[in-house]
Amino acid sequence: MLDQRKDGRRQAVSQHKRSLILDAARSVFEAEGLEGASLRAIASRAGYTPAALYFHFDSKEAIYAEVLQASLAALLNFVEEAVAGADTPEERLNAAAMAFFSFYANNPRDLDLGFYLFRGGIKPAGLGRERDERLNAALEAALLPVADAAEELGASKKEANIIMAETFAHATGLLLLLHTARIRMFGASAQALMRTYVQEIIDRLKTAQSAPA
Repeated sequence: MLDQRKDGRRQAVSQHKRSLILDAARSVFEAEGLEGASLRAIASRAGYTPAALYFHFDSKEAIYAEVLQASLAALLNFVEEAVAGADTPEERLNAAAMAFFSFYANNPRDLDLGFYLFRGGIKPAGLGRERDERLNAALEAALLPVADAAEELGASKKEANIIMAETFAHATGLLLLLHTARIRMFGASAQALMRTYVQEIIDRLKTAQSAPA
């Protein structure tokens, strides 16, 4: 029993240290980006030595992956909560797409984290195949409610996947304009443009659904 309590305390301490490191890492990554951040800076902010970080993570990329994974988990939770309150396929598609947009509209640093692939220019350089696949799967999970709702509205699996990709592309494009303030050039609202786009998708699917065979 005593050994179990000791193990429990050690695990709690280890988890606490890990949380401190991740919190510190997020701050450093937000300020410096993945390329500019260093293990030394992360360790200093967390109150540890660089060597201590290796008890929890094997590299800077591993830490970044954990930080981004937490961000994507928060995104998924936000989207799922929005969709849970929708009754019809139209409402679910709108709720899912707008929740995805709103999460990043309200959390621009999370959007920065998500664009790690484009550090150093447009040529992508990821975090390693296994990590990239895991993170891409987490991102896809947050977008899947869009595809699911599109299928409910009569889209084929292939069409629904295309709509999911288009929604992602449209949202990120508008978010880029929003967070760089370039949207002001057009005298437009990024949120309003996103709503219009989503409604166009819904109208298109409903029209196709009601068309005679």
